[in-house]
Amino acid sequence: MKKIFFFLSLGVFLSQGILAQQNPQDDDQVQPQLHASDSVALGLIPEERVTLIQMLPHNPWETAIPEQKPKETYITDTPFDEVIPVKANKELQVFVYSYTQGVATNIAAENELLKGQIVGRLYGRNTTISDSENKAYYFEQRTLPFFVYSPAMFDGKATIRAAFLIDWTFGDTAYGTGGHTGGGLSGSNVNIQTQNVAVEYKPAPGWAVNVGLQRLYDTPHDTYRTLLDNMLQSGYRLMYWGTSGAGISLRKDADTYKAKGGYYKLYENNVRFVDDVTLYELTSQFNITKDWNLGGSVYYLTDRSNGKGGVSILGQGPHSLLTEYNGAYNFPLGDDPYEASVVWLGGFFSKNEHFYNGRYFMSGFVNANLGNIRQDAGSGYEKTVDIAGIAANIRAGYRYGQTPNDAITLDVLFSSANEDGIDDGKYTGVITGNTWGSPVGLMIGTGSYLVFPHGNVVNRYVGAVADLSNMGYGLTGGTLNIGYDIIPNKFHSKIGAAMAMSNVQPSRGGNFVGWEVNGKLAYDLGAFLSIEGHAAYMGLGDFYNSPLVNGNIEGKPDNPWTAFVGLKWLIF
Repeated sequence: MKKIFFFLSLGVFLSQGILAQQNPQDDDQVQPQLHASDSVALGLIPEERVTLIQMLPHNPWETAIPEQKPKETYITDTPFDEVIPVKANKELQVFVYSYTQGVATNIAAENELLKGQIVGRLYGRNTTISDSENKAYYFEQRTLPFFVYSPAMFDGKATIRAAFLIDWTFGDTAYGTGGHTGGGLSGSNVNIQTQNVAVEYKPAPGWAVNVGLQRLYDTPHDTYRTLLDNMLQSGYRLMYWGTSGAGISLRKDADTYKAKGGYYKLYENNVRFVDDVTLYELTSQFNITKDWNLGGSVYYLTDRSNGKGGVSILGQGPHSLLTEYNGAYNFPLGDDPYEASVVWLGGFFSKNEHFYNGRYFMSGFVNANLGNIRQDAGSGYEKTVDIAGIAANIRAGYRYGQTPNDAITLDVLFSSANEDGIDDGKYTGVITGNTWGSPVGLMIGTGSYLVFPHGNVVNRYVGAVADLSNMGYGLTGGTLNIGYDIIPNKFHSKIGAAMAMSNVQPSRGGNFVGWEVNGKLAYDLGAFLSIEGHAAYMGLGDFYNSPLVNGNIEGKPDNPWTAFVGLKWLIF
C-alpha cells in the first residue's frame, strides 16, 4: 500500500507541473502560444484545416511560439521581405490606361460647336485648318478603365469584360452632359462612355464565344489577349475595322492555327423593318513554319438603311456627310433610296511577327472590296454602281540592336483610285469601315503624325490621309522609321519620315499630297509608366492646290505642325 500511495503522489505532483507549463497564469516570462484561429486570421493556415489542428493533442514539452502581431498591424509593420503574400484575386481584374498630354499645334477646327475637337481628314468637313498666325495650346486627358470578372465557380470558362472611356480638355466644360468634356472648374460632367461590354464563354479547350458589344478588329488574333502593337502590325492592321461592334463571335485557337467567325449588327434602325446594316466576318491564320504565318479572310456587309442612323447629324453610309468627315469616298447617289452589298476578300502574311526569331521581320496584306449599290427610281431596286477596288501593304524591317526599338522599318501602302466618279456605273476605289462609323478604319500603325494619323490622341484625331481610300483618289505612300534606345529598355528615341501621293489628281490639283519629318523621345519612369515628347512637321504638296480638298480656299494652306509632351501609364 505504501508503494501504491507513493506512485500516486508522484503522478499528482508531475501532472501539476505539466499543467503549470501549459497554463502559466503567473509567469510573465513565458509567451502565449499561437492558436489555429490566429493562424487563420494571419492567412498562415486555411480555414478548412483548423478543425483538424484543434483536434491534435498538445505536446507539453514543445517550445512556445514567439508572439505574433495582431492582424491589422502585421503586414504594415513587417519588413517587406518577411511579409507573407496574400493570394491574388484572380476573379476580378482591373486595368486602367491613363494618358495626359500638353499640345502645341497650328491645326484647329473653325466650327465653334466642335470646340477644337477633331476627328477625320485634315481640311475635310470637320472644318480643320492649319493657321500659323493663330496657334493652339491646350492640355487634354484620357482614362480607359477595363474590368474583367471571371467567377471561380466557372473555373475560367465564363468571363465578362467591360471597358469605358473618360476624356476631356483642361478647362472645357463643367456640370454638363456628353462625352469628351468635363475638365472645367468643379468638373461634375456626366461623361462616361461605354466602349464594350461582352460575355465570353469557353465551351471546350481552345474555343471561345463572345456575346455583346465587343472589339471588332480586322485581325486573326484574340483581341483581348494580344497587345495592340501586335495587331497594328499584322492582319489588316486595323485599317479596315478597328472599333467596337455589338454581335456574336466564335473563335478557335490551336497550336498551329487560329480562326474566327462573327456576326455584328452595326445599325438596327427599326426592328420591324429591314433597314439595318449588318457585317459578317470569317478570318483565319496558319503557322506555316516557326517564322512564317499565312492567313485569309472574308468580310461581308449588307446595308439596307438608306443612310438612317449613324454618327449624330452626319449619318452613315456611302452617301452620308460622314464620308467627307472621315476622308472616305462620298457616292453621289442623289435622292433615290439605295441599298448596298460589299464583300472584302483578302489575304495576309507575316515573318517573325513577334521578333523572336532573327533580326529581320516582314508583314503585308492584299485586300479587294467587291459589290454593288442598287437604287429605286420608282420601279424597284436596280443596280446603279459596281464596286471593285483593291489595297495592298508591305512592311519590313531590321533590328540592328539589342532591344525591339533598335530597328529600321519601311512601310509602303497602295490603294486603287476611282478616276471618273460613278458616271460610268463603276467605283474602282477602296471602301473601309469609315464609310459607316467614325473613326473605324485606323491608320495609326505607320509611325506618322500628320500625313497619316497618330495613335497618341485624346480628342483630336486627324491626318492628311485618314482613310485608306484617300477620298477615292487612291494612295501610294509610306513611312520610314529609325528607332534607337539611348538607354536599353529605358530611354527610347525615334526619327521618322512619311510621304503620300494620290493616284488620281483632283481638279486644279496635283498628285503629291505631302511629306513629313517627325521625332520622338520617351523615358520610362517605371513599369508601363513613361513620359514622352513628340514633334512633327508636314510640307503640303500640289494636291492641296485644289479647292476640293484644301477646305475650299485659293492656294495651299499653311504647312501643318504639331508638338506634344505626354504622360502615359498602364495600371494593373
